[in-house]
Amino acid sequence: MTTGAPTSSSTAPARRSRLRRYLPLGLAAWLVLEIWLLTLVAGAAGGLTVFLLLVAGVVAGSVVIKRAGRRAFQSLNEAVQRGGSPERGGGNGLMMLGGLLLIIPGMISDAMGLLLLLPPVQKAVSRWTESALERRLRRAAPGSLGDVFQQARIHRPDGKVVQGEVVRDDRPGPGEQDRRPPLAR
Repeated sequence: MTTGAPTSSSTAPARRSRLRRYLPLGLAAWLVLEIWLLTLVAGAAGGLTVFLLLVAGVVAGSVVIKRAGRRAFQSLNEAVQRGGSPERGGGNGLMMLGGLLLIIPGMISDAMGLLLLLPPVQKAVSRWTESALERRLRRAAPGSLGDVFQQARIHRPDGKVVQGEVVRDDRPGPGEQDRRPPLAR
């Protein structure tokens, strides 16, 4: 059965993106490096010290995530009460990512998590991420998902909210006929 879609005689296999190709290799290298570093620290300072460091990382990461989540919720609540949108660049997302990296066991992830808690690093990462996303959206092909995001970003409303209530009286008054046309059957 055919669908009417044109078919090509030579179907080349789809090319994998660089991310899909190198991400598993990068994760494996990261895990091996984390385990190697933990064994080095355990050999130098002892197993109990490494265990206490890992537990401290989990506790600190939990506190950071809880505080950043509370701050994000408070910002959202204040914005809703004002009738606007929450301010951009609060850094709560990067703080949550830093807390998550602290929770993940390992010395490298802990160092990256601690770095993400510093405001200058947060600003630099935020600027870099925004510019990378802008470049990606500008290169988006027409009709793609990136193009939809670009159009939504350009054509979004100004965000002003007008409070009000609509009162409509649909009943005809005495001696007044219904002015609506009859429904077609």
